[in-house]
Amino acid sequence: METMGNLRRTRYCGEVSLADAGSELVVAGSVAKSRDKGGIIFCDLRDTTGILQLVFDDGTPAEVFSKAQSLRSEYVVIARGVLRERAAKTDKIATGDVELYVSELRVLSEAETPPFEIRDEVQVKDELRLKYRYLDLRRPVMHQPLVLRSKICQIVRNYFCDNHFCEIETPMLIKSTPEGARDYLVPSRVQPGHFYALPQSPQLYKQILMLSGFDRYFQIARCFRDEDLRADRQPEFTQIDEEMSFVTEDDIMTLNEGLLKKLWKEMLGVELTTPFQRMPWDEAMARFGSDKPDTRFGLEIQDVSGVLAGSQFAPFKGALSAGGSVRLINCKGLADKLTRKNIDKLVEVAKTYGAKGLAYTRLTADGETSSFEKFLTEEEKSALRAAAGAETGDVLLVCSDAKWQRCCTILGQVRLEVGRKYGLIDENKFNFLWVTNFPLFEYSEEEGRWMAMHHPFTMPTPESIPLLESDPGKCYAIAYDIVLNGVELGGGSIRVNDPDLQDKMFHALGFTEERARESFGFLMDAYRYGAPPHGGMAYGLDRLVMLMLKKDSIRDVIAFPKVQNAGEVMSGCPEQVDEKQLRELSIACVAPEKE
Repeated sequence: METMGNLRRTRYCGEVSLADAGSELVVAGSVAKSRDKGGIIFCDLRDTTGILQLVFDDGTPAEVFSKAQSLRSEYVVIARGVLRERAAKTDKIATGDVELYVSELRVLSEAETPPFEIRDEVQVKDELRLKYRYLDLRRPVMHQPLVLRSKICQIVRNYFCDNHFCEIETPMLIKSTPEGARDYLVPSRVQPGHFYALPQSPQLYKQILMLSGFDRYFQIARCFRDEDLRADRQPEFTQIDEEMSFVTEDDIMTLNEGLLKKLWKEMLGVELTTPFQRMPWDEAMARFGSDKPDTRFGLEIQDVSGVLAGSQFAPFKGALSAGGSVRLINCKGLADKLTRKNIDKLVEVAKTYGAKGLAYTRLTADGETSSFEKFLTEEEKSALRAAAGAETGDVLLVCSDAKWQRCCTILGQVRLEVGRKYGLIDENKFNFLWVTNFPLFEYSEEEGRWMAMHHPFTMPTPESIPLLESDPGKCYAIAYDIVLNGVELGGGSIRVNDPDLQDKMFHALGFTEERARESFGFLMDAYRYGAPPHGGMAYGLDRLVMLMLKKDSIRDVIAFPKVQNAGEVMSGCPEQVDEKQLRELSIACVAPEKE
C-alpha cells in the first residue's frame, strides 16, 4: 500500500467539466471498473459526486502505467493528471465529455473481489445487500439519495432559521408515558429497577419549550417505537419536529406550505401551487375511504343507502337496519378489464379489511352480469344505476356494513388496488392535501375505553368541549395531517394550554388524577405558571425523502435500516450481552413460559 505523500485532492470527480480542460487536477476515489485495451487503459474513478474516466497510454510514465495495469474494482487511488476533452463522448455519466490523462498514481488500498458488482443495474438479494451495506451504498442509485437527504435537511434548517425558529435538542433518555406505541426501555445502572424510555417523539418537551418562552422551536429528531415493522415503518426514524406559540392552525399550515414549496422548487425544480386543498376527516373517509386519500385519480365512493333503504336483499337490509350503510365505487370503462376472475381478486382484498364479500355489476356491450341485482326490484335496480351514473362499460363494486367507517375503508382499499393495477394513477403528479378536523378520540376494543386519536394534549374544537365526558365519540380535534399522493407526510395540532381543560381530557380518557400526575405531572405543573396558546406538527423525514425521490421503500433513503425482525443485518444487532453487564443493571433474563 502507498500513502498519499504530497498528493492532495483538488477536485471532485463529478464536478469537472469541459470548461476545466487543460487544467492539472488531483482526484481521489474508488475504481468502479478498469479496462485494459492493450497499450491503453481506461479506468472509471468514483467518488461521492460521480465518475470520471482516467486514461493511461504509452505516453504515461512506465511506473504509473504498471500500477494502472494492476487496478481492480474497488481499489482506492489518488491520481494527478491533466483534464482533456474526451474523444469518444458519452452521456451515461455527467463528465462524459472529459477525461483525466494521468501522470501520477498512488494505490492507497487494495480490495478483494466484492460479493456483488458495484453498479446500479445489478440484481442482488436484499439480505446480501444489507449484509454488505457499505458496498451497496457505493452504488450511485443507493448513494445519491443519502446525499440528497442531507441537502433536504439543510434546506429545512435554513427555512426554519429564516422564520425565527430556534433549533433545540431534547433528551433521548426520557420518562415512559402511556397513550402511545410500545416504548423502548433503557435500564438505569445508577437507580436499579428504574428505566428510561427512548422518545417516540419530542412531544412533551417541545410543549415545555413553548412554556419556556422560546416561541418557535424545531429539531430534526431521532424517534423510536417498539412496534411490528411494516413496509413504511422502522423502529427508529427521523422527524422534522416543530412547535410555535401564538398561532392558529391556519398559521401553521401556511408556514409549512412555504417549506414544502421551497423544498420542491430547490430539490426538484417543481413549482407547487399553494394554498393546498383542505378536506375534513369525515369527507375524506366518505369520498376516499382513507384519512390519507390519494386524490390523483377518481373512483370516489358513493353512498347509495338512500336508494336501497327498502331493499330486502339480506346483506343490504342487515347493514342498514343496524345503522350502517351501502356504498359503491363505479369503475368507469373498466368492464373489459374487470373480469369475474379479477373481481374475485378484489373480493379477497375487501375481505382482508373486514368485508364479508363484495357485490358487483358488470355492464358490457355483450350483456349484464350481477351478483346481487336479481334480489332487487326493477325500481331499486334503476335507482341504483342512476345514482351511480352507470353506463355500458362500467363495473359497480358494492359494499355494505353495519359501520360506515369500515364500509368506506374496505372500498377505499379496493379503490387503491383498482387504481394501481389498471394504471389510473399519474405517477408524475404531486397532489398535496390537508386533512383536518379529526375525531378527538377513537374507541379501543382491546383497552375497553376511549383513546386519544393523536395524543392527550390535542385541543378539542370549541363545540366539542361540552361533550368531552358525556359523548366523546362526537368530539373533534383542531388537528391536521399533510398528505401527499395517499401517504401521510406528517401531522399536528393546536395544543391544550388550559390546566382545567387538560384535566377534562384526562378524565375523558379514563385517567385517574393520580395516574395523570404520575405520567404527566411536570407538564401539568408547568401549565400553572402561564402557557401561551401553541401548536405544531412533525414530518416523517424518511417518508418525505422517499416520496420526493420516488423510491419504493424508506429503506432506500436510510443509511442503515432495520429488517422485518427489527434487526440490523450488517452489524448483527440486537444481540445477547454478557452476565456481567446484566448484573450491573440489576437485570436477569428469564425465558418465557411455554403456553
